[in-house]
Amino acid sequence: MSLRQPAKVLWYDRAKYVFLEFCVENSRDVKVDIEEHKLIFSCLNEDNIQMYNVIELYDRVQPKDSREKRSDRSITCFLRKWKEKVAWPRLTKENHKPAWLSVDFDNWRDWDTEEEAEMALAEHYLDLINNVKDKGAPPTMDDLDDLDIRLGSWHYLPAGPSCTDNMVFFCQTDSYATELLTEVVSCSPAQLKTENGGKKETLSGYNVILKDTVLFPEGGGQPDDRGLIGEVPVHRVTRQGPEAVHFVSSLLDPGSEVLVKVDWNRRFDHMQQHSGQHLITAIADSLYGYKTTSWELGRQRSFIELDTPTMTTEQAEAIEQLVNQKIRQRVPVIVRVITTDDPEFNQVRSRGLPDDHAGPVRIIDIEGVDANMCCGTHVANLSDLQVIKILGTEKGKKNKTNLIFLAGERVLKYAARSYSVEKSLTALLKNGPEEHIEAVEKLQKSVKTLQKNNLTLLRDLAVLTAQSFKNSPDRSKIFSLHRKEGDNEFMNIIANEIGTEDTIVFLTVGDEKTSGLFLLAGPPEIIDQVGPRAAKILDGKGAGKKGRFQGKANKMSQRGEVESLLQGVLNGTAPKEE
Repeated sequence: MSLRQPAKVLWYDRAKYVFLEFCVENSRDVKVDIEEHKLIFSCLNEDNIQMYNVIELYDRVQPKDSREKRSDRSITCFLRKWKEKVAWPRLTKENHKPAWLSVDFDNWRDWDTEEEAEMALAEHYLDLINNVKDKGAPPTMDDLDDLDIRLGSWHYLPAGPSCTDNMVFFCQTDSYATELLTEVVSCSPAQLKTENGGKKETLSGYNVILKDTVLFPEGGGQPDDRGLIGEVPVHRVTRQGPEAVHFVSSLLDPGSEVLVKVDWNRRFDHMQQHSGQHLITAIADSLYGYKTTSWELGRQRSFIELDTPTMTTEQAEAIEQLVNQKIRQRVPVIVRVITTDDPEFNQVRSRGLPDDHAGPVRIIDIEGVDANMCCGTHVANLSDLQVIKILGTEKGKKNKTNLIFLAGERVLKYAARSYSVEKSLTALLKNGPEEHIEAVEKLQKSVKTLQKNNLTLLRDLAVLTAQSFKNSPDRSKIFSLHRKEGDNEFMNIIANEIGTEDTIVFLTVGDEKTSGLFLLAGPPEIIDQVGPRAAKILDGKGAGKKGRFQGKANKMSQRGEVESLLQGVLNGTAPKEE
């Protein structure tokens, strides 16, 4: 058969990747050609029906870093974005979607607004990526973990050179200070580009420069602080030259005295993660000579990129053991300022100074462990880190290894979440934690068997339904049926069994009060006329060929109106379409 049919496509937008999952069971002759601006997909399903389309992508992708993975029920494509951290508001370049490509927007996921409950979905796709072997090593998925509900709006901070210039704010002098009485130097109209729910927004407000600030502007791999100037919330703090620029939504009077307060929970979390990174970096270097090339302070967990292609579990455990030993020893962390001609300057760890640097250099000195140039906020003693947990490693870019870690309060929250999940699984699975994996594997096998049996029953039911109609002595010219359980295959079997040369078949499946799928089959001269009108009545979209029209219906409750239209067409009383 060469008939082309709709195939549901689930797609998920991530910071670095776009995933397309073609839901096709028992596919054969799968061909996926990923090009920079389009994806060419084709296969045969188990009924020898051809699935094919050329999808013009919304934006450019990197074909060499993209992959596809086939499973029993789907083909998943992992498309590496050419421009990272740029959201895709839609799948294709055009506002319309290809006729057969049924994109399920209810399953779309936006990387900018995910909730913690959806981390399981991210982990699922991470597992899929790790199983891709037919085109070489899987791509690095380091953006999947950058979620955190507690810290508010999502902010992805790319790793960059440490901020080592001579800008010193009060927050750097005293990282534990939570407020500061200072003076407004200037307040000028400005705009801030943000994203909310995947929708780009531009906020109108003001850029405020203060005489000094207790709010840290982003730099050195650390995100910026949040807080208040008086009662006015600060939405972003950035550096412009030697100044910290605070974006606010309300006008502040230059020359006025204001009290600046920092969101301490956010600040202290950043201090713990940043100081934890310095400590891990120093220990990894001293134990194994692994240099840190970059790091990212993620919203839920952070990672350090180490200049080594691999790291063993034993090495990671040794690093974790030693860093926690240093925490228990209450090692002081001292902030010092030196000049570039100081003999110590060439002995401290750094990735280099900016070309336009002038003045002294700020040093973060973990006594007896590490001295590093950095502009970030840090704890005063390693004991304030509480504990560090290394979660594991993953393959990084260009023969690098990403070491994933948590520090301080994040470890406690991680333990609480893990225990909550364990407790829920224990109640659901009715067994101990050590038996959870085995129980889930059994459930997965049972579900797969039930799904297969259900499909077989649906096929048998479709045949029996069609035969019952065909054997009826007073059967009409129209066969209409709605069933909550079913799919396109169920409807196609009924239509094929009844035969549509002399009979009009109208079938729907799904929730009768909301949405589902529909199929119209019959003489081509009737279906070509009625199909688009039926789709319009059902508030859906469809496509047809050779006497068959099918698609998605958003108003299943209107199916009675379609039945009336079909009866009117047969009787010659149907009104013409306006």
